Amino acid sequence: MTLARSVSSRQTGPVVAPNVASPQISELASIAALEPDLALARLASRRDGLTSTEAAERLSSYGANVLAVHRVRAFAVLWRQVKSPILLLLLIAAAISGFTGGATNAVIIGVIVALSVGLGFFNEFRAATAMSALRSKISQSVSVYRDGAPTRASVTQLVPGDVIELSLGSLVPADVRLLSVDELECDEAVLTGESLPAVKDADAPAIEGGPLTNCAYMGTIVRQGSATAMVVTTGAHTSFGHIAAGLAESQVRGSFEVGLGRFSRFLFAVAALLTVFIFAINLALSRPLIDALLFSLAIAVGIAPEMMPAIVTVSLSTGSRALARKKVLVKHLVAIEDLGNIEVLFTDKTGTLTEGLITFESAVGDTLAASDRPFVLGLLCNEARQSGTGATGGNALDEALWVALAARAGDSPRGELDSYERLDTLPFDHERQMVSVVVAREGEGLLVTKGAPEVVLERCVDVTAPSREALEELFARDERVIAVASRPVAPATHLTAADEHDLHFEGFLTFADRPKDDAGPAIATLEKLGIDVKIITGDNGTVAAKVCADIGLNVTGTLSGLEVAALSDDQLSAAIARTTVFARISPEQKSRIINVARRAGRDVAYLGDGVNDAVALHHADVGISVDSGSDVAKDAADVVLLDKSLGVLAEGVMEGRRIFANTMKYVLMATSSNFGNMFSAAGASAFLSFLPMLPSQILLNNLLYNAGQLVIPTDHVDDEALARPAAWDLRHIRHFMAVFGPISSIFDFATFWIMLRVLHAGHVEFRTGWFVESIATQTLVVFVIRTRRVPFFRSRPSGAMMFVPTAAALVGALVPYTGLSHLFGFAPLPARFFFLLFALVATYLVLVEVAKARFFRIREPLRVVPSTHSQRQTRRLAKRASRFVIHLPGRSR
Repeated sequence: MTLARSVSSRQTGPVVAPNVASPQISELASIAALEPDLALARLASRRDGLTSTEAAERLSSYGANVLAVHRVRAFAVLWRQVKSPILLLLLIAAAISGFTGGATNAVIIGVIVALSVGLGFFNEFRAATAMSALRSKISQSVSVYRDGAPTRASVTQLVPGDVIELSLGSLVPADVRLLSVDELECDEAVLTGESLPAVKDADAPAIEGGPLTNCAYMGTIVRQGSATAMVVTTGAHTSFGHIAAGLAESQVRGSFEVGLGRFSRFLFAVAALLTVFIFAINLALSRPLIDALLFSLAIAVGIAPEMMPAIVTVSLSTGSRALARKKVLVKHLVAIEDLGNIEVLFTDKTGTLTEGLITFESAVGDTLAASDRPFVLGLLCNEARQSGTGATGGNALDEALWVALAARAGDSPRGELDSYERLDTLPFDHERQMVSVVVAREGEGLLVTKGAPEVVLERCVDVTAPSREALEELFARDERVIAVASRPVAPATHLTAADEHDLHFEGFLTFADRPKDDAGPAIATLEKLGIDVKIITGDNGTVAAKVCADIGLNVTGTLSGLEVAALSDDQLSAAIARTTVFARISPEQKSRIINVARRAGRDVAYLGDGVNDAVALHHADVGISVDSGSDVAKDAADVVLLDKSLGVLAEGVMEGRRIFANTMKYVLMATSSNFGNMFSAAGASAFLSFLPMLPSQILLNNLLYNAGQLVIPTDHVDDEALARPAAWDLRHIRHFMAVFGPISSIFDFATFWIMLRVLHAGHVEFRTGWFVESIATQTLVVFVIRTRRVPFFRSRPSGAMMFVPTAAALVGALVPYTGLSHLFGFAPLPARFFFLLFALVATYLVLVEVAKARFFRIREPLRVVPSTHSQRQTRRLAKRASRFVIHLPGRSR
């Protein structure tokens, strides 16, 4: 059966097609009650599928098989910039001010708000468009019968009546009626929560009110076997669509974004309370109502974290482009942050730690003496087919045997091979770990079995101690070993697994797959990043452990598939912590290991590229595949590496952590300076007889401040900040705010004292002085807060980070000396003020530096806060739903 890719579909609602029954969800149950041929007739379909013309007609009637079409629209981005209730109130108040005589002030406020909103809109729209363009390049296909033959088609083109093929690891692309199955089991946990896979039977009659065992549902995973099925419902009209359509319309919210939302709401609440307090004080002091309202709302706008969405969007889009340059393609942008949070990485061995280039080394008997007999039998018992000097259609070991045969000239055993006729085959599977064939020569039948040595030797009746010693010696050489055995059978034997017994041991085939040169340094880098690397392989444990030792990965323990099967989940959880190599592991065991590791609360990544890796990739927090991997694996993954290298993965992890660290710089700076400014404004309002700063001045301050922060996503990050995963800890941020906010306020009050007592400033000069000091301290403090190093100049910022905040502070200092001075109500300041300002800012930065050093010694660092079970389930559902969304470039209208 042709392998079908798993799905990332898309959606619009169906419209009834002419002359075809309208398939709703209830229709699935009624079709499930019919025999397969009658079900096909119900939707005017056939076992060889629809014609291209029929499919096109139905597509125009039912619409594409998608859950949502996500397009970046300029208006939606703009609305996110202006929908803040505080900002809207400010605009209303400015309009009222204009109608009551303060036209100039109202215009200035309107222009500044427009510039601030425009700045955020430009950056967010550009970033969102870039992200959408990147995701739109990812397309998925499925094996579907059109015009009587199987072909590849986009999953978006599926329509009711289409006949498709499903295979191991496939994500079911629609609600389907099964027509024929081969040991099919589906993981339906995303819909039902059941951990055990559901066994499917195409011929089982549907029981009213019971499970539809002859159907499969969109979004579920083929856990075992394969099937041919007819599409019944598509898009939002599927069971999955009803549950997940709402989640699919927007980007999946990860733990980072959830934390961001909580913090934003917290800061908005504090800002709202202080705004009311400041407004009440100004009214109590009999200041004009409109001026008091404008001042209070301007303070709120300056404090509220309205730039956070833009900062996050720019960070994610910048990170996605940087990852693409580093050969890491992120399919789901939330996975960027998840990538940075990886604590445990499970990876396969072949092609990751090793070159992935399998070469045949030798064929030996039970005493390690060279023998052609195992080589000939290995070629007979082979699922690959010779093609020129190579082979196709089998696994790497089978293909390596044919390559070796082509390389042999004079002593080639081709004549002996040609004397056999292959009659029957029992394919390899991961449960038996063997493949068997029946061949005949001169009327005599022979069963030949080839597979994992431990399994094959158990079925042999003549294995000697020297044979087992020879096997251990081969394992110790870091060679992959296959055992070959045989026994006479009747030529007409129809092979089953029950026939693989009482075998005669023939010898071993050995293969080499050398460790990669860069595997050792990559492992060392991952360990420095605090990631625990574990190997899951179908190979022998001794061989895998030897490869690990060769590249410097410390092996703390090895577990075989048989040992894993004997452990309960609690026992396995404890064993995972002390085990490095999991050997002879089946696909089902891979998934179980991943799920058990995730239940311990750690973020788990899985790197795999084969069909049998698909289910484990689905279940990991971050599924990682490679561009050269199977289609099924690539679709199941959240991240695709264009180069199968742990070094590339390490760069991706560092990029995820860099994005998080840079966003936290903005958050911590907002808490240290903005929160302090709230208290400064409240205090100034309480003892001054005039407004300490005009609303237009506050908004200009906010505009310059925000402009200075938009380059934070480009900043460098210290190595120590990349050394471990981190996530939101709101308690830590509150502590930071409680320490550094008052320090900012202290220097604001010091400025007040200097302006009033030292410089004897009037209203205009006072406001100008606080404006200049406020923008200087707010923007320049980022150089201290951006790093935990002491002194801060031991950490080098990016060029943009060095220039833009400094330029914002200089612009703030120069505005009173420009033509804008009169518009904003500024006045030139005496030279003595700037000497005092320099001393004040320098003292402020030193005090923040001292407080920072003490804070990080006493307070715990940012912690990884594990998600609850329900949060993780919701994230998995949302991530699955995001694969059924079209992402289109932005439009200006």
